[in-house]
Amino acid sequence: MTGAMVHENETTVPSAERTVGRAAERIVGRTAERIVGRAAERIVGRGTVEAPWRIGTRGSLLALTQAGHVRDALIANGQQAELVIVKTAGDQNATDPVQKIGVGVFTAALREELAAGTVDIAVHSYKDLPTAQDPRFDIAAIPARQDPRDALVARDGLVLGELPAGAKVGTSAPRRSAQLKALGLGIEIVPLRGNLDTRISKVTSGELDAVVVARAGLARIDRLDAVTESLEPVQMLPAPAQGALAVECRSADTELVTILSALDDPGTRAAITAERALLAELEAGCTAPIGALAEVVESLDDDGRVVEELSLRACAAAIDGSDVIRASVVGSVADAADLGRALARELLELGARDLLSVTEESAELTDSSNPSPMENQPMSERSERIISTAPSGTVAPNASEVQP
Repeated sequence: MTGAMVHENETTVPSAERTVGRAAERIVGRTAERIVGRAAERIVGRGTVEAPWRIGTRGSLLALTQAGHVRDALIANGQQAELVIVKTAGDQNATDPVQKIGVGVFTAALREELAAGTVDIAVHSYKDLPTAQDPRFDIAAIPARQDPRDALVARDGLVLGELPAGAKVGTSAPRRSAQLKALGLGIEIVPLRGNLDTRISKVTSGELDAVVVARAGLARIDRLDAVTESLEPVQMLPAPAQGALAVECRSADTELVTILSALDDPGTRAAITAERALLAELEAGCTAPIGALAEVVESLDDDGRVVEELSLRACAAAIDGSDVIRASVVGSVADAADLGRALARELLELGARDLLSVTEESAELTDSSNPSPMENQPMSERSERIISTAPSGTVAPNASEVQP
């Protein structure tokens, strides 16, 4: 009897294992099918009139215009797309400096919607993105960059050198503030937030003598008529990636990555790669007083042939304008990231770390590792989505009503 029981155990246990194994295979198979099915639902059939690609964007006129360009480019390539407006923490707090309310304040909500699958594509002003890469997403395209320079909008058509001592100049960017102070013009820097129309109105109303903004933004909303001077990089280096867009999607959506890659501009990507690599190596966020500009330039090799190289110049400034450290490098376009890191190390050797430490203390910058209070709120409390089906070539209807 004992032997029979042993024999029974030896035969029935493997049988049970096979039974359980088959059941597990069925369960795992069904789970895999559901996962694959959900992923397929996101992609299969998208880009059609019935199911256009959903492009997440902020609701300001500038953001809508930028996203509209991406939408129109997709439509020109045979893909249907529409805009989805997402309200971000930066839109809900239009008074505090960006460095106070948190790094990534204009991009976190868009990325959460992208991760949740409620949008397929997010369009960012590239300079607003944190330097740390997020493995969930892929910057599938960096379209051709607009003019990256800063622009002065001043009363009476004045240029920067014509502003009188004590003139009030609006900007909330530590980089702009530091470089303006370093010029020693005796102007007063006034903190300023708001969309471009709001900032320009501070000048036309007489509240401020001038404001400094990104020229690219004014170009995109067709307001270059307001510019009284485009500031050359020798006066003021722009923010890393200023004037460039980041067109982002989920890394897992390989088909969409391929579709979006048709919008990529290789020269712009190389320049932005160098500038962002410099920023990351300096361990500085998008609100730090760091200026950088990379450009693809033509040069002659040893044999007299015309070749393309990447020229990168950068600066680190004390927030009070007491010191500005500058450096530059030229190298191969293919080595864009290495060039950025190398130039960052040169800035550090010249004392940039001490300069940035003083800046952080005096400006009371928020640690980028700590999310802003808004980022701790549930998505339902801080993000609203409005589907826009504006026709090609236009921004969303009532765009002015949804500006921050």
